[in-house]
Amino acid sequence: MSPIAVQAQSQFNLTQGVTDISQRVYDLHMTIFYICCVIGVIVFGAMFWSMIRHRKSKGRKPATFHESVKVEIAWTVVPFLILIGMAIPATSTLIAMEDSSEADVTILVTGSQWKWHYKYFENDVEFFSLLATQRQQIENKLEKGENYLLEVDRPLVIPTDRKVRFLITSDDVIHSWWVPDFAVKKDANPGFINESWTQVNEPGIYRGQCAELCGKDHGFMPVVVIAKEPAEYDAWIAEQEAAQRQAKEEEQRLLAMSMDMDELMDLGEQVYLGNCAACHQGNGEGVPGVFPALKGSPMALNDMEAHIDIVVNGKSGTSMQAFGNQLSLRELAAVITYERNAWGNDTGETVQASDVNEFMNQ
Repeated sequence: MSPIAVQAQSQFNLTQGVTDISQRVYDLHMTIFYICCVIGVIVFGAMFWSMIRHRKSKGRKPATFHESVKVEIAWTVVPFLILIGMAIPATSTLIAMEDSSEADVTILVTGSQWKWHYKYFENDVEFFSLLATQRQQIENKLEKGENYLLEVDRPLVIPTDRKVRFLITSDDVIHSWWVPDFAVKKDANPGFINESWTQVNEPGIYRGQCAELCGKDHGFMPVVVIAKEPAEYDAWIAEQEAAQRQAKEEEQRLLAMSMDMDELMDLGEQVYLGNCAACHQGNGEGVPGVFPALKGSPMALNDMEAHIDIVVNGKSGTSMQAFGNQLSLRELAAVITYERNAWGNDTGETVQASDVNEFMNQ
């Protein structure tokens, strides 16, 4: 099939997918579609044939009979049999889609405004996955890339030829984890866990996105999954476990060290632009009536403990999410210091990783 034909198919029909389940869903979709087409041809054919053959201009006289038992039985039994014939393969496919038992890999998928968090149950590996499209592309200052709004800094990695179970939930509002090539689309509801699964046959990169309107940056919450051969996946997992173990050890070592103001401000600016500027703006002035300003904020100028608290724990009922499990102690200390000294705030106060650690453990 030519690339043009493949593109046309993806635009005008259901995605065929790369898993056995997605193929079953596609085949079921096409089967029901053809049945509906046949029904439509028969019904409209009979209707137009009756209109043409029995029109008044030909002198046809309307029938005078009423309540034909045979006709009523026919139009009750025939649709019933058709529905039963459609329900059998549909039920079988739905049961298969919901059977997440005997999985080889289990991953907790948590949605939050506006990113995904992945945690591997069998391994000590977890990370956040954020949009990687440059802000200049979104603002039409740069040409849009091939995977515009469908690229992330850290993709989810899964093995091929193994059953992968997804436990899907949310930290705040309702999201929806959707990867069309897997035929997986599950709502992420706060306080609940939904299950789904996939088994990818071929290595590759598969893209999706949040499919539930979840706030102002709903369109900036993509999903990218890389399927690797089992041996390559095992090597990746071992590498990630070693890296995260080393990062924890390094973080503990840094607790005894202090960063100077310049180091804190440089790192804090990077963290702020990557995580906070979308709401509070690059100049710290926020969006009036929607996102509060940090420039001149009484909290940023005075109450340091409250400032640490809201960055670490977020604020319930608002878009201010908790960054305590997203950023390192060093990054948390740097961004709080930056917010207390940027845009003319100039408190002269620094926050160290040890200060944040002490607050989190009190």
